[in-house]
Amino acid sequence: MDERPRLVAADTMNFWIDGKRDALTEVVKAVDVLFMDENETRMFAAPHVNSANTVKAARYILSLGPRMVMIKRGDHGVMQFTEDSIFVAPAYPLENVVDPTGAGDSFAGGFMGYLAATGDLSQSAFHRATVLGSVMGSFAVEHFSVERLCSLTRPELTNRFREFSQLSQFDALRDDETLPWHENTGPE
Repeated sequence: MDERPRLVAADTMNFWIDGKRDALTEVVKAVDVLFMDENETRMFAAPHVNSANTVKAARYILSLGPRMVMIKRGDHGVMQFTEDSIFVAPAYPLENVVDPTGAGDSFAGGFMGYLAATGDLSQSAFHRATVLGSVMGSFAVEHFSVERLCSLTRPELTNRFREFSQLSQFDALRDDETLPWHENTGPE
């Protein structure tokens, strides 16, 4: 490219981690956003950190240069890591999953599509993009291949995005408020 885009993202897989780690590391150093599934994250970081710890693995990858690491966790949702924050979004709960193939790619497409459509690269936009990516992944698994995405309507997408926002919404503690606590005074 003659001119670097505002945002460069990559989505890798175990083939490149196993077979072309050095070349992949150079790509990781050059991107802004890296998408990996949880196993790939651990595999890539394993020579350098305790690979059983996803947070340490993500922090190691961030140290290479990306400003964001997106860890796709299938039906457990997604974790978004930056140097100074972690944002977690659940997977949209579905009763029927027909074909999980392509859910991660649909997630990445929804994520990048939101950012491209809005031009907004703020932290709140990245959070919304994460949720939209999860919503797109939830639609992708409802049918084989891209069939469900091809029949998707804007009202369906908007409605599920709104439903998604209710999944984990709750009132935060006020500054003058604490959680209930019972002091343990030992055996009585």
